[in-house]
Amino acid sequence: MNVLGIIPARYASTRFPGKPLAIIDGKSMIERVYRQAGKADRLTKVVVATDNREIYDHVKDFGGEVIMTSQEHANGTSRCEEVLETLKNKDHSIHFECVVNIQGDEPYIDPSQINSVVSLFENPDTEVGTLIKRIHSADELFNPNVVKVVFGKRNNALYFSRQAIPMHRDLPKEKWVETADYYKHIGIYGYRSDILTKLVKLETGKLESAEKLEQLRWLENGFKISLQITEFESIAIDTPADLLKLTNKN
Repeated sequence: MNVLGIIPARYASTRFPGKPLAIIDGKSMIERVYRQAGKADRLTKVVVATDNREIYDHVKDFGGEVIMTSQEHANGTSRCEEVLETLKNKDHSIHFECVVNIQGDEPYIDPSQINSVVSLFENPDTEVGTLIKRIHSADELFNPNVVKVVFGKRNNALYFSRQAIPMHRDLPKEKWVETADYYKHIGIYGYRSDILTKLVKLETGKLESAEKLEQLRWLENGFKISLQITEFESIAIDTPADLLKLTNKN
């Protein structure tokens, strides 16, 4: 199975402009993500997708593969679809069955996480795949920046929310995490290529508008999101303060 790994990398970030070029232990963030993704043996090719010339030139300088994309993309999913189409048009002999959207702000992402996402597509019925991890603390459970998920017996997502789900009506909140299994979403996606082409054509729905979660658009339109439980969680760098914590830790 040919699998394309794509790392979207924007320069314009509200909380951390130029984030992909931030230096961590002598290497840029985007180079570290690229190198880690390259260790995932289930990926056939790894490409950085950017809308910024400085990032483009930098990736070229360290020997990475990079494609310039439009500045009009609202999310990484549509940026990934543009890269897939660009590569198709460039070489008609190469066909990628699946695409993995790898977060560009996780410099120490574990390659096994990427491989876990790819393994979901061994099931021919998988349309979209992603990872989840058990929640063990009330702080995470009630943090709206931590996206929670509930799923059915076949490990297909039923709903994602910034709220704690499910609600335990007969228990005080401080007892919820001790009583039930809660899971959070780990933000790496895989898409079957034909499904990716369909996803980018969908209009924003009411659920996505309310929660500001793109994956709800897919569920609202009847697409299945297959889940794999992981024990790994990479550190995401959202702000300069996050970077400072990471560099001090290392």
